[in-house]
Amino acid sequence: MKKLLVISLALAMMFFLVAMASAGDEAKSETVNGWVADSQCGVKGAMAGQEECTKKCIEKGAKMVVVTDSDKKVLTVSNPDALKGHEGHHVAVTGHVEGDSIHVESAKML
Repeated sequence: MKKLLVISLALAMMFFLVAMASAGDEAKSETVNGWVADSQCGVKGAMAGQEECTKKCIEKGAKMVVVTDSDKKVLTVSNPDALKGHEGHHVAVTGHVEGDSIHVESAKML
């Protein structure tokens, strides 16, 4: 009977930890509005009409960034393929922000 109780408690604790870990990941996901630009131009390239310039700079090796509307913070995109085709666009980006970078989960044109 004691073994069954110990096993049940261990399983309950394991399920609790898994639930808390997955809830923590969801809490980190956020949506930011901003412009898809390049690391060379940064805030200067965060406006309409910069699509071609942004594409050229990224092709030459500049990193893809999102410049937020609210505070003009420059977030380096850790998975630029997720925003391919949105260079120079005004978008709402949902993802995990850590420091000065963002891992994009989805993007929607604004």
